[in-house]
Amino acid sequence: MSRRPRAAAPLRLLLVLAFTALAAFAPGGASAQNFLWRVSSLTNHVYLFGTIHAGRPEWYPLPRAVEQAFKDSRELVVEADVTDERAMVESSARSIYKLPDTLSKHVPAEDFARFMELLHAYQLPESEVVQLKPFMAVSVLVFAEWAREGYVPQLSVDAYLIRMAKAELKPVVELEGVEAQSKLIDSLTDEESRTVFAGTLTALEKGLADEQIRGMVKAWQVGDPNAMLDVVRKYDEKVPGATALEEKFIWSRNPAMVERIAGWLDGPKDPRLIAVGALHLVGPRGLVEALRSRGFVVQQLFVAPEPERGNVPGK
Repeated sequence: MSRRPRAAAPLRLLLVLAFTALAAFAPGGASAQNFLWRVSSLTNHVYLFGTIHAGRPEWYPLPRAVEQAFKDSRELVVEADVTDERAMVESSARSIYKLPDTLSKHVPAEDFARFMELLHAYQLPESEVVQLKPFMAVSVLVFAEWAREGYVPQLSVDAYLIRMAKAELKPVVELEGVEAQSKLIDSLTDEESRTVFAGTLTALEKGLADEQIRGMVKAWQVGDPNAMLDVVRKYDEKVPGATALEEKFIWSRNPAMVERIAGWLDGPKDPRLIAVGALHLVGPRGLVEALRSRGFVVQQLFVAPEPERGNVPGK
């Protein structure tokens, strides 16, 4: 690696976030547009908000358009409730080998050696990671890289919205839930797991993970979903197994989400803020275009200008 990483976030937090890291990308500061869409039918409307699963203190509160969409919504809809620690713990068993089985027995020796080198570079405890299955093991490394870049797991956008909803006694509805996502991860075949494991190690070693994060930040800052998709496609071209993983973990999940959202839109007025991983929204197979193709009116929302400091009405 080109530079030694700083100590990563606590492993437990990284593991929690890895369960919902199926579409995780890092937004930056103010932009001309929000990663937020209003979708309307004749009787109802919902908001689609692209989220990430880590954050920075300066992101909060979220842009006014997002905060207003939250206030306008009767309930918050998320992929899974990442604040439900009991569900997280119960589902984590699927991602851990039982002794005497360990990660080293399921990946090539050379790849395990590469993994251990990165693990030590990120200053992560070996004893807590070497029993993880391949996908979860490299997910921990990816989140350690995000933490090194300043994206803190405790400050995920999803968790911020969920905590705010619970504080205001606003219902939190899961599109999938922790259990369903855990089963999806566990459905990886041995061959898929080895391919993802090796490819992710290569992405971290060659700086491709950093490159992807920077590209996503830039795309988010200008509110450009097409640019975000371009960054992902370029990553896919360079990282073995990335395209297949994207198909399994993003696009294959979208049809069920679309059906549920369309059902709400066809019902009576009952606004919802639907917050899902940003990549679920983009491209021809994303939720935005899928709902537009069904005849719903879809509009990306712009950032409302913030009032100038000291410019108080009536003074």
